[in-house]
Amino acid sequence: MAPRRMETKPAIFCLKTLLLLYSFIFWVTGVVLLAVGLWWKFMLGPYMLLISSSPSSAPYVLTGTGAAIVLFGLFGCFATCRGRPWMLKLYAVFLSLVFMTELIAGISGFVFRHEIKGTFLTAYSAAVMRYDGRDDRSLAVDGVQRRLHCCGVYNYTSWFSSVYFPISGIPTSCCVHVSDCNEADLKNTTLAAQKVYKEGCYELVVSFIESNMGIIAGVTFGIAFSQLVGVTLACCLSHFINSNQYEMI
Repeated sequence: MAPRRMETKPAIFCLKTLLLLYSFIFWVTGVVLLAVGLWWKFMLGPYMLLISSSPSSAPYVLTGTGAAIVLFGLFGCFATCRGRPWMLKLYAVFLSLVFMTELIAGISGFVFRHEIKGTFLTAYSAAVMRYDGRDDRSLAVDGVQRRLHCCGVYNYTSWFSSVYFPISGIPTSCCVHVSDCNEADLKNTTLAAQKVYKEGCYELVVSFIESNMGIIAGVTFGIAFSQLVGVTLACCLSHFINSNQYEMI
């Protein structure tokens, strides 16, 4: 039995090294998710009002998932160092749950992408129609138009039927050159057409979603299936320790 144990030591050492490396990478993804969740909450919060009429739970889900992954990533490193089979099996169970959660989230996002675009169209159209230049949704609309160099929902004419247009015209966030825009020009449908962005914001956002959906789906599924590597390593190490009665020194 002793020679057999000596033969399995290199295999166990190799598995431990790989699982430690994987657990560290897993921990890093948790930190990234946690940071993205916080960034989403505090930096993208206003823009989420343009996607849904109610506050989004996505940043809280990301933050919670990231925090859980950070904790279990540390647990994975501890379990690997200790070499306790029950700890390794518990770690494998958690990775399996993460895998299923990410897989379901990825499939749901891909399947319901058209509904997401429809919700964005409804919410963004309502924000344009009720724009007043002061509330959170209005400021978010200004931010989108400035950053994407777009104007209105389908084009600048979307503003003609808004409650803001009769008072102040098209918002200055639509102007190609703000210094060249004044209220009189922006209230004139003919002159405004020469000074604002021609492309609508909805088409730009939809185009971005469509062109990047493959990349987003690929990354999501790639991260999800990477959990299977951790599950395999944890189960193999647990099996080796059990079957060979390996004792950590």
